[in-house]
Amino acid sequence: VEAVHLIANGKAPRIPQPEEGATYEGIQKKENAEISWDQPAAALHNWIRGHDKVPGAWTTINGQVVTFYGSSLLDASVPAGQELTIKGASRPGLVTKNGLVVFGNDGKMVLVRNLQLEDGKMIPASKYFSADDTTALELTEEEKKIAEDIR
Repeated sequence: VEAVHLIANGKAPRIPQPEEGATYEGIQKKENAEISWDQPAAALHNWIRGHDKVPGAWTTINGQVVTFYGSSLLDASVPAGQELTIKGASRPGLVTKNGLVVFGNDGKMVLVRNLQLEDGKMIPASKYFSADDTTALELTEEEKKIAEDIR
């Protein structure tokens, strides 16, 4: 109440804010968003979601910078999946049908749904191992004729 009265009477003390540390821009840099794996799952989830979309929480997988997007805590039994070694993680991640499961130092899990590769390509995390598979589109003779007509 006293503070409100001081403000209303124009007598509240004015303390200028220092310029140093007065911005959040420092945390928006990509180099500051690397994931530290020696944390519980809840902290990993908060870190990934806190950097979703800009600048994106990232880690190194197979020598490539991979950015994580769309995490959620996973409270279930460990799902079946293909192991993925992540630099700095005490335990490999699992590429499952729902996404990439990573583990905190408490043994609990975080599910990551999307990954952005170093070349900028965004993929569902569940497709990590099939991301390089490209199949050529093969047209039937009829489709080739239609394609030529359209050209």
